Order: sequence, then structure tokens, then C-alpha cells
Amino acid sequence: MLFSTDKSKIIHFGFNNIESSYVLGASTLCTVDEERDLGVIIDKTLKPSKQCAKAAGAANEVLDMIKRTFLCTSKELILHLYKSLIRPKLEYCIQAW
Repeated sequence: MLFSTDKSKIIHFGFNNIESSYVLGASTLCTVDEERDLGVIIDKTLKPSKQCAKAAGAANEVLDMIKRTFLCTSKELILHLYKSLIRPKLEYCIQAW
């Protein structure tokens, strides 16, 4: 199996990093500030703010969809919809943050 240099990226972590450029074979690997893998956004500061904003945005979209779709707003129905549709969006990969 061949190694794909087009899919390889470099993220430099830390304040004292000299941010060297790396060459693999005949191509130079590109440097990025953030990368998304399996739905988790990792940036060079390792802060989860972008991941949290993305999760909150996705949860708000589902909440708006629920408000538009359901006319009955009983407490039991909203609680069941929250647990099944909104909460998984907020808790996705929370261990990685």
C-alpha cells in the first residue's frame, strides 16, 4: 500500500515551536492551523472552542427543526426528543475535548 502525501498535513503545537517544513519523498507536506478527523476539530492551540461552537450550532439546528415540526409541546415529548436528538449532538466526542 502506498503512502498518500496529499492527505498528510502538519500541525505545529506549542509557542516555542520553530515550525519546520517537512518533505516526504519529493513533495513538501502542507502546514495547517486546524484539522478535522472523525468529526473532531483539532487546532494548534488545542482549545475546544471551535468544536464546542460546532456542536452547539448542530444542536440549535435540530432544536429549531423540532420547534417547526411539532405542534404539541408537552414536557414528556420535548424531554424525549431532547434526549434522543439534541443531547447526542452535544455529547459527541466530549472525551476528546
